[in-house]
Amino acid sequence: MSQYTRKQVLDQAKKLANMIANTEEIERFKAVEAKINENEKVQSLMTKIKALQKQAVNLQAYGKEEALKRVEEQLERLQDELDRIPIVEEFKETQIIVNDILQLISGTIARSVTKEVIESTGGDVLAGETGSKLKNRDETSCGCGN
Repeated sequence: MSQYTRKQVLDQAKKLANMIANTEEIERFKAVEAKINENEKVQSLMTKIKALQKQAVNLQAYGKEEALKRVEEQLERLQDELDRIPIVEEFKETQIIVNDILQLISGTIARSVTKEVIESTGGDVLAGETGSKLKNRDETSCGCGN
């Protein structure tokens, strides 16, 4: 079994990141994001939403409850309008797909590392215990059923 340096592992992580960044799903995400950035209606709505969000923060800080309520209603209307634009819906869908892929990869790496640690220490993968934990448990057991 080889031992790797942190730099070697990080270099491999960068290679993996490059591979992920060039998958079909990520390419789709980038294409949809470009369309979002080019869409004047989307950009206009986002600018209005950001301005109203800042206004809401200020109104909240000064305790202007009625004005805050009106701004929040405006924000909700604009957000609904933005969400109904087909390219925005598509963008959100691609975001979900990309996040799912990243979580899948992250979980796979975490499970694989855990399994490797357990196996390399002579542990029990099914029980999720390393060899040192099993050895320690065996040594502290009196053999009397307790």
